[in-house]
Amino acid sequence: MIDSNFETKSVRMERLVLLTLQAPIDDVDRVMEAVVKVVPLMMGKYDSNAYQSGPGIERYRPLAGAAAGAETELRKRPGTVEVIFELPDDQTVIEQVIETIFQTHSYQEPMIRLQNILASRSKGLDDSKNPNRWWNTTGDWKTKPENKSS
Repeated sequence: MIDSNFETKSVRMERLVLLTLQAPIDDVDRVMEAVVKVVPLMMGKYDSNAYQSGPGIERYRPLAGAAAGAETELRKRPGTVEVIFELPDDQTVIEQVIETIFQTHSYQEPMIRLQNILASRSKGLDDSKNPNRWWNTTGDWKTKPENKSS
């Protein structure tokens, strides 16, 4: 893998850290609200940037010492998602984010993974006439509220 920053005409590739966590879908808003108080998750002119997967099934069996107590049957918890976001390659910030996740997550053992990555950042060139941009096609995925007049 390429291990240093580089640029193309339109994009800078920067060294960042990718954090992936698994959580029950009901935990995600609480956890992410706390995370963005530590680091804004910036990408260009956007903040709070993260990706949340669709729900899946988490599989586990509590052993002796687990908060639930030891069990013999495998548990299958539906509604578990993955949330992925980029962090600066700064150990102090990463430590604060991990501690924040641990304190706001509902699990005794939250699943948190880190990976070193190169991530793209736009150079902010004028692409207002690019026919592939959403503002030059059908518009944003989020529709505007209907104008309801009395």
